[in-house]
Amino acid sequence: MGRELLQLPLFLLLFGAVSASMLLPAVYGLVVRDHEAARAFLYSGLLGTVTFLLIAVAHAGRAPRHGALGPLMSLFSAFVFLPLLLALPFVEALPTTHFVNAYFEMVSAFTTTGASMFADPGRLSDTLHLWRAQVGWMGGLVMWIAASAILAPLHLGGFEVTSQAEPGRRDPSGGTRSSPVSPRQRLMRSIRTLVPIYLGLTLSLWLMLLAGGDRSLVALCHAMSVMATSGISPVGGVQGAETGIAGEAVMMLFMFFALSRLTFSKDTVTATQGGLLTDPEFRIGVAVVLGVPLILFARHWLGALDISAEEQLREAALAFWGALFTVMSFLTTTGFVSEHWAEARSWSGLATPGLILMGLALIGGGVATTAGGVKLLRVFALYQNGVREMEQLVHPHSVSGAGVSGRRLQSNGAFIAWIFFMLFALSLAGVTLLLTGLGVRFDQALVMSVASLSTTGPLIEFGADSPIRLIELGVAAKGVLCAAMVIGRLETLAIIALLTPDLWRA
Repeated sequence: MGRELLQLPLFLLLFGAVSASMLLPAVYGLVVRDHEAARAFLYSGLLGTVTFLLIAVAHAGRAPRHGALGPLMSLFSAFVFLPLLLALPFVEALPTTHFVNAYFEMVSAFTTTGASMFADPGRLSDTLHLWRAQVGWMGGLVMWIAASAILAPLHLGGFEVTSQAEPGRRDPSGGTRSSPVSPRQRLMRSIRTLVPIYLGLTLSLWLMLLAGGDRSLVALCHAMSVMATSGISPVGGVQGAETGIAGEAVMMLFMFFALSRLTFSKDTVTATQGGLLTDPEFRIGVAVVLGVPLILFARHWLGALDISAEEQLREAALAFWGALFTVMSFLTTTGFVSEHWAEARSWSGLATPGLILMGLALIGGGVATTAGGVKLLRVFALYQNGVREMEQLVHPHSVSGAGVSGRRLQSNGAFIAWIFFMLFALSLAGVTLLLTGLGVRFDQALVMSVASLSTTGPLIEFGADSPIRLIELGVAAKGVLCAAMVIGRLETLAIIALLTPDLWRA
């Protein structure tokens, strides 16, 4: 029976997994005497599990008919249709909201965006906060597994910059390492390898935050949110936690796993030599994380701001730490803001810090991590191409080297990265125009577009002059944001690959 279940389409496997996962908030609701929420999750979980078993029996003995793009189609379907199931217990446990709001909440969580309809965390029970964080955590795990099992073989999700095949198609040569492995075997191998790592890292961070003084639920939600880069918090962010700078330092340490996949796995890296210290993604990420806070810190003197009590060493250190943690958080598209971010803004005299946060979110984290955005590897390819063009202005007949920082970029890597950047920019412009056409102010539409396409939901609160109330948007605007979050999570190239006729060939 187990082997037959593994032959099911990926979407159905995810359907069964998320149905069974509803048992955790059901048990938690029972323990904390939130019986209405416990019943909602128990009944929804049973309904989903029974439905999954019936479909599994109906599919017994059937061989998968889709080709190479079948798993990608299943992944796309999961981000679009699974939130319908995920929203059932949410709306049952919170009957004062509409199903559209619950669906938006689940799309936001499952795509690791973390934007919330409910600005006041007190409106949701602890059981619902746990469910939001758990859905975000599962979405991050899905992307970890999909990167190596689905996106890497199809040369999508950033791998198109280093591969020699066309995006959305398997290497015609078959490769040297993955040719004998079927898509189903690759998926199972990725699950066996990555799930224990993901669980272990989450558990470790949870225990560290518990030791720092956080409540068990708050520590667990923050641990899951950091690993999934979802930015979901039951207390409105880390500024509402009890761990202070020590907790932020621990969370920042675990955010490094979103800068480069080399921090936790080498299953999708091709032609990499020298390890993490020579990895271009990790080096650029560290440079940004250190460079931006230093510029903000130095701006205090460059801007000739008034110096008085804030010149004290302690306040200067707090301001620098607030900028350091916040920059790291938004670069990895987590979106947590340090409790000392206000000191950093005051120290640097920033009038519009939201522009910096949006820029960091657009850059994004590493390829094949839970982070969103354009991705550091594509930024590196464009930077390397710019440097090469400037060199040719001085030495027109020079020849570039074959290897770059231990990772070989294909000859058209910069060109493909530029195509993706243009597609991302067109998507950003399109979503912004749609939102403004639906009556949203332009500045708010721009912030929401960046937040959804970069999967950095907290930008909606910190990117504009004042927090944006998503619950006041119309149904059409909420639908546009849901579509933008799915596009931002899967990326435009993957959506375009789904339009190829190869998908529909039996």
